[in-house]
Amino acid sequence: MFAHDRWYVVALSSEVTAAPLGRTVLGENVVLYRTTGGRPVALADRCPHRRFPLSLGRLDGDLLVCGYHGFTFDCEGTCVAVPGQEQIPGRARVRSYPLVEQGVWTWIWMGDPEQPDHGRLPVTPWLVDGADWRVVTSMAPLQARYMLLIDNLLDLSHETYLHAGYIGTPEVAATPIETDVDEEAGIVRVNRHMQDVECPPFYSRSTGIEGRIDRWQDIEYFPPGYYLLHSRIAPCGVAPSADGTDAEAFHMKISYGITPSTATSTYDFWAVSRDFAFDDAEISDHLYKLNETVVQQDVNALNVLEKRVSRDPDPFELNIKIDRGGLAARRMVERIVQSEG
Repeated sequence: MFAHDRWYVVALSSEVTAAPLGRTVLGENVVLYRTTGGRPVALADRCPHRRFPLSLGRLDGDLLVCGYHGFTFDCEGTCVAVPGQEQIPGRARVRSYPLVEQGVWTWIWMGDPEQPDHGRLPVTPWLVDGADWRVVTSMAPLQARYMLLIDNLLDLSHETYLHAGYIGTPEVAATPIETDVDEEAGIVRVNRHMQDVECPPFYSRSTGIEGRIDRWQDIEYFPPGYYLLHSRIAPCGVAPSADGTDAEAFHMKISYGITPSTATSTYDFWAVSRDFAFDDAEISDHLYKLNETVVQQDVNALNVLEKRVSRDPDPFELNIKIDRGGLAARRMVERIVQSEG
């Protein structure tokens, strides 16, 4: 079940180059490339002649040339050249997809290409690597349905067990959550505030904090494809000041672009943004390596779970309090899909 009238992360912006890149989004094959002027382009990855993937072709300036028989297309998907004849058939064109670059990620609109709804595009200034934020990012292919990843991210109690020694500590699973479902705004929020807890290596090595901490996990999920974790780490007892400043704390925004590829595969885009130590390359390297490890632990677990779910004839699942966010997310995604008919 896919929602088409939404924006999805389709690539890291650094991946979109003069070399055609093939991706499959919501079961549709897409080819991405960048023009000589720097504009990202997305077209259907299927030559109308013999269905050969255009991502296996090449660029001639800003024109995409099919690598099989040489049919040539402009950035709008219009065929401009056919080998061996001057007349171009009227049906020799491919679909184009609206794209928007926001910092380190490139988003694609999968609905009507003539009516992209930019009001549904998440606003993500923390994904711009610059004066306000320093960002590390990557993508992990997941051989599992996207709703399993949503379940995983809305219930961070698994950090205690799956990510012990990296980002999980005993207090994550032991601390109750607060869940808020904002139907009007279309957001699911899950909050977990931990006081006087162990500082895991993910944060101790990046912040330099020694000893125990106060740790906040404030999740915002924007169905179906964007997840944001506001993470606050501070020495015990350090609260935000009355004027709203929080100088003694460290802040990270951990973003996930959850992009369904097929019914049982997903692109797991992730980014870690921080508001401190902008010029410290070692911290960037540390956060990249540790988050890559954490994401891969999730991927490995969800790949196993997909095999079990796809083969298990019994759909029963036991739900408890920590599942409230994930269950609310499921219902919201279902309503979005149903509303599209």
